[in-house]
Amino acid sequence: MAYTTIDDPTKYFDTTLWTGSGGAKTITGLNHKPDLIWTKPRNKTYNQMWSDSSRGFNANSEIGSNSTAVEGGLYADTYGYKSGHTADGWTMVDGTDTNDNQEDGNTNEPNVNYVGWTWSANGGSRTTFSESGNNPAGGYQANTTAGFSIVNYTGTGAQGTIAHGIGVAPTVVIIKGLSDSHSWIVGHTGLSSSFTHDLVLNTNGAATDDDNAFGDTAPTSSVFTVKDAGGTNNDGQNYIAYCFAPIQGYSKFGSYTGNGNADGPFVYTGFKPAWVMTKNTDNSFGSNNMWIVYDNKRLGINPIRHGIFPDQSVAESADDFIYTDFLSNGFKLRANEYANNYDGDEYIYMAFAEHPFVSSKGVPTTAR
Repeated sequence: MAYTTIDDPTKYFDTTLWTGSGGAKTITGLNHKPDLIWTKPRNKTYNQMWSDSSRGFNANSEIGSNSTAVEGGLYADTYGYKSGHTADGWTMVDGTDTNDNQEDGNTNEPNVNYVGWTWSANGGSRTTFSESGNNPAGGYQANTTAGFSIVNYTGTGAQGTIAHGIGVAPTVVIIKGLSDSHSWIVGHTGLSSSFTHDLVLNTNGAATDDDNAFGDTAPTSSVFTVKDAGGTNNDGQNYIAYCFAPIQGYSKFGSYTGNGNADGPFVYTGFKPAWVMTKNTDNSFGSNNMWIVYDNKRLGINPIRHGIFPDQSVAESADDFIYTDFLSNGFKLRANEYANNYDGDEYIYMAFAEHPFVSSKGVPTTAR
């Protein structure tokens, strides 16, 4: 069996940077058609803006991981929004603001630096399913090669299952309620193999034992389970779920234990990371225990310390407390801090590759 099936990770995930110039903006040059697009102004206190091709790209489909706001509740029509995706990028347009000249603050404000993270699913083409008993109605678009799917559904208010289309069991499921002000609920096997615990993406809180979100039931190769929590399955409400399954040499989702040392733990991934997100699952120490995203584009040399915080609207930070190194086969923590390496605390992570440690031909690919 080949070490990896993905020699070029940019066909399925990438990071894009741009500096705003005002007005409408088209991003080009990706090696994939983006179906999930997450953008953030790096040097402004603006929202984390998520949109996807299942719901369509418009002002009313933007949601923010730093917010409980309903779909379209982040004033994207005022401050700019993603208006479509293309074979190698996406388009963005101005909002209607005239009072503070931030009509393109979310997208292309002059002299503002931006980052966009994109994942490829199925080009927006969905497979639909009907309500059956307590099992919600909805649809999914899945990329089985990359282990990723986008699932939208309407809740039933009672424990049921939802098809995800990946073909193997996802180890991470991120759900946002669209029609009420619900938190983002994160199930991750690094918390528990059977999804007995979950985290909230829009807060810095510790993991909680919660059988109402996923019914204490691990996803299978065909479905994930939701119970009756408001954040996952209220009757008649709409939801979006992003499901991720690990692909050797391309993605890995796991956990590590902090050692409270500048010579922190090494986390083996089997690839050189392009993107890593971490979260302390044991404690919540005010602003120092946030979710953190690192990538290889904003500061592509070690130590990588330009963190963006998915649960907050604040600008990116280059503080010493979030140092980490991206290595040929994993990442290594380089600071003693609650946020990513407090002694004895448990952390979960998600990671995507810049390139695999070994190609599909069995050739080491680290000499780049």
